Amino acid sequence: MANDDANRRDPNDMNLAELRDEIESIDREIVELIARRTYVAETVARVKSIENIPTTDEGQEQKVMDRAGENAERFDVDSNLVKAVFRLLIELNKVEQRESR
Repeated sequence: MANDDANRRDPNDMNLAELRDEIESIDREIVELIARRTYVAETVARVKSIENIPTTDEGQEQKVMDRAGENAERFDVDSNLVKAVFRLLIELNKVEQRESR
């Protein structure tokens, strides 16, 4: 991803169509990352099932939320927004984990 960042143009030098294309590209990357995260979460679900570990792990969920907040601050993004997105991702993964058992 670092190479992608180096190859990206400064948004201030783009016209509206180029900016919209850039957003479309970023959206595609976001969906790809969600898919990767979901795949890993499905693997976690299998391990939990095999090891008879409960689906919900509040301590781990808190770690994820803490990291999300820290990363939001690091990238100067609204922490509440980022945490809301991660709450949705966690809930999605928990539902999938329950369904796979």
